[in-house]
Amino acid sequence: MKACNLILILTLLFTLTIQSSFSLEDNTTENQQQYFELTHPLVTNTDTPPSCSVNLLTHTFANTVDTNTSTDTTFTPSITVYYTPPPTTCKWSHAVLEFQAKCNGTTPMHDRVAGVWIAGVELLRTSTAQPTDNGSFWSVRKDVTKYTSIITTQDNSTSFSVMLETLDKENLTGVYHINVSMHFYDHNAFRFALSSVVGDLEGYKKNRKLSSIDGNGVGDMLGLYPYDTHADMIIPISGDVDEGYWFRIENESDVKKTSVRIDQRTYKAVLEMYISSHGDEEFWYLTPPDSYTKSNNLVSGKGKGAYREVLLTIDGKLVGTVIPTPLIFTSGINPSLWKPAVAIGAFDQPSYDIDLTPYLGLLLGDKDHSIEIQVAEGGSYWLVGANMHIWLSNSNVQAIVEYQPPSMEIENDYEFEGLEGEFEIEVERSSSAVGLVQSSFGIINTKVTEEIKFKNKLTFKEQGTRKELDQKIKRKTKVKITDARGSSIVKYEIERTYPLKITAVTQPWYGKGISTVSTTVVQGRSESFSSGKVILRALNHDVNCTGSMLVNGNCVMSGSTENHQNYYYKDGLGCFSRKVNVMEGDVVGDETSSICVK
Repeated sequence: MKACNLILILTLLFTLTIQSSFSLEDNTTENQQQYFELTHPLVTNTDTPPSCSVNLLTHTFANTVDTNTSTDTTFTPSITVYYTPPPTTCKWSHAVLEFQAKCNGTTPMHDRVAGVWIAGVELLRTSTAQPTDNGSFWSVRKDVTKYTSIITTQDNSTSFSVMLETLDKENLTGVYHINVSMHFYDHNAFRFALSSVVGDLEGYKKNRKLSSIDGNGVGDMLGLYPYDTHADMIIPISGDVDEGYWFRIENESDVKKTSVRIDQRTYKAVLEMYISSHGDEEFWYLTPPDSYTKSNNLVSGKGKGAYREVLLTIDGKLVGTVIPTPLIFTSGINPSLWKPAVAIGAFDQPSYDIDLTPYLGLLLGDKDHSIEIQVAEGGSYWLVGANMHIWLSNSNVQAIVEYQPPSMEIENDYEFEGLEGEFEIEVERSSSAVGLVQSSFGIINTKVTEEIKFKNKLTFKEQGTRKELDQKIKRKTKVKITDARGSSIVKYEIERTYPLKITAVTQPWYGKGISTVSTTVVQGRSESFSSGKVILRALNHDVNCTGSMLVNGNCVMSGSTENHQNYYYKDGLGCFSRKVNVMEGDVVGDETSSICVK
């Protein structure tokens, strides 16, 4: 190692008093490093070129902390230009956003969060890779077909914005070079993603009975949930462009509001939400209750326990909630674990869908309605933004909703003595809504039921120097759509499970100020989409990492890490799997396969 590398580390005795305790800045890679997140390819034949491509932005971001420090545009966290749509002569059915980034300099700000918007509609939220002595680079390719109504806009005044910011006010010599492009493919070249439009529609049709209302083929129209076809319009639920469009939520009392008036022809609505935690809230899932910090005279500021939930209300009525999946950025827990394969969602952060179709009776009426977002038990800070996808019929719609507030059960079990203790939180949230919509397609009844289960068990041992987390989030959504006679049109179920286990141990070593830090991270993502007993799409991604470091004060002296990841995706078009093994930052195994495993 050429020199002592500055890190921000704190023994587990005081892990929860300073947020940076689990953020280590370890810039030890000798050569320029390419980082990557495991996913499946969006294009079946990588040799097939797109029908056309459009370069949307090429820009260099430097110090993006304070917009008032300089008039130079390279020192602002956001850049906005006019959006360039695909040429009208380009024939395409699917769009892919490509976000490419390169970092120069060994001390750029770590864990920057970035977002991409068209006319205030968020298409991508991502974060930065770790710096290396010779720089680093990475790219994200995301299917954005569901944003077609925004992508195809021909208004010459439509804005295209990219935000890249951080709160780290030290070591601001790093520079990020960003290039954003859009590629357009025809249907013969594209491979569908789990969150994509249409998906295995042909396979889906073969495994369900479709009903037709007045010969309009409503079953075909509704297709796969929730983005069977792209929306006719998308309304951004967001803040001001100068703040990156996202709402910045500072505490549980901080409620962000906006007014919307939707088209009277709306027969379907889905709210897509982007959520990420930062600052004192980055490791919210590792937070003990206030009683523990106060009893041990630790610096309070986070506390409140390890439960957070994003709440969505319409005119004061709660219509949906999200317990967000923990995101581990590239310097999180132990930064050496994420070289070069990053954690789940680090580069392509997930969005969360709340079906508002049953609630159209609350949203229609040719008047403004208040949309409110807040974070239960939240602190500083959260970045939240949303897109409201709207589908239109040929005439005005009448809607009725049977509204019942979602129910919730929460149980806390805290036991501790001194710095040792066990803290367990269990949350169960259930909701059910039925909405009747009368449109040019006839009468359609939509019933959406959802169950969310959250369990977090946090254990402190050995005088607080050993910390263990066992957490699991499970979300099951059922949708049933019937006609006026009660005959089933479509019926489907989406199940998502996100387990996370973390163990971190800090022990003293020989010599003043020297200690060892050992970490284990086991992260998972399991998602399935089914109709009846037929699983149409399934995704499983498992991450298993271990690492240890010898630390002198705030400097990493030496260390070793392993990162093992297994990714498997299956749909009606086939299968894709990838297995990656990383030792000491070097990829020692990388296998891909298209063989389906039963």
